[in-house]
Amino acid sequence: MVTTNLFTTTIYALATAPGRSGVAVVRISGPQAGSALAALTGRTPPAPRRAVLTKLRDPRTGDALDDALVLRFTAPASFTGEDVVELHLHGGRAVVTGVIEALAILPGLRLAEPGEFTRRAFENGKLDLTEAEAVADLIDAETTAQRRQALRQMEGALGKLYDGWRERLTRALAHIEADIDFAEDDLPGGVADAVRPVIAGLANEIATHLDDGGRGERLREGLHIAIVGAPNAGKSSLLNALARRDAAIVSARAGTTRDIIEVHLDLGGYPVVLADTAGLREAAADEVEEEGIRRARDRAARADVKVAVFDATTLPDLDPATLDLIDADTVVVFNKTDLATDGNLRPGLSLIVAPILAPILVSAHTGAGLKALEEKLTVFSADRLAIGSAPSLTRARHRAALMECRESLLRALDAPLPELAAEDVRLASRALGRITGRVDVEDLLDVIFQDFCIGK
Repeated sequence: MVTTNLFTTTIYALATAPGRSGVAVVRISGPQAGSALAALTGRTPPAPRRAVLTKLRDPRTGDALDDALVLRFTAPASFTGEDVVELHLHGGRAVVTGVIEALAILPGLRLAEPGEFTRRAFENGKLDLTEAEAVADLIDAETTAQRRQALRQMEGALGKLYDGWRERLTRALAHIEADIDFAEDDLPGGVADAVRPVIAGLANEIATHLDDGGRGERLREGLHIAIVGAPNAGKSSLLNALARRDAAIVSARAGTTRDIIEVHLDLGGYPVVLADTAGLREAAADEVEEEGIRRARDRAARADVKVAVFDATTLPDLDPATLDLIDADTVVVFNKTDLATDGNLRPGLSLIVAPILAPILVSAHTGAGLKALEEKLTVFSADRLAIGSAPSLTRARHRAALMECRESLLRALDAPLPELAAEDVRLASRALGRITGRVDVEDLLDVIFQDFCIGK
């Protein structure tokens, strides 16, 4: 890991969201942070970790910029591991612009790039890569469950798990190499064989960790729910009712929805991406609707959960194209119940008897049954996204590295020579190290940090 204070430039940026606000925070990090503060205040910087109210002035003209609350942190006891200054300003655009322009003229300072503060924290050993990624996840979190997962990862739960596995591999590798290097010495017999249970046990632990149904990744991105059904079943009306806004155009004409319309919902603290799709029918009106139907089927095939919508006024007839999509991951809805009669509903209900598929009676127009539908979808979401006591892997790169690690461990168990086993254990250890950033990650850093916002 890189030691602290290797950066010669000092960076600055607005660390809060741009726009009008009550308070805006400008962060400065690097060797010139203290002198930059002195240039803005004309005073000796305050003691570290002590908030001081002071007037900021333009170093060129002496014009007042703002009355600000300033904080100073000295290396290495700061977020980045460098000298850091925070300027807590009034959040008007003119105030922020004036301070940023004043910093721009100071020697040795430049505007930070996206994610550069967090990248410096990583480079200076303040965070590992999993913790740095969690910072971005916490900023992007929109639901309670996403916030909890990001906080757990940012506190180091995932990194500690992988580092613990890597330490076990390091000890195993040391035993194997000792058996190789000192084969002729009087070492206890079977030293290399003694580590086989360690390697096998770790391979099983990684397999269990990987067999999580993608919960962590799904929780970051949101559970995908596709609304499917025949034209005029009321899918768009149902989407609007669940979203509580007019996200989709509603029309009595069949085939109005031609493309996928998405809305993001928070169901019981879990993130959901709800998609309205084109109505399913055999004879499309034109090539545009035909493409919409193809996309609807594709989205249904890729969705985590489907909502199969039937028009209650046409019961007991059930659309065969929609029936073909029903499986254990489907919530069945009879819509337009405000227009249906018992003569429609009773025979319709008897056609779907499996308890897990018991239809929910809904009227998107009156709102009847919507609460029951939301509760059902929340249960589906919790079942697929709820995280347990063990930390969940949250990114595809984690999964790929763990799969590589496990494959190397399995090869080590089958290796005919201890030298080959040692090499496979070494490869497994390096794969784990890439997740936390302990080894061989320089080519990953730009990719990981480029999606951060400026100021973080």
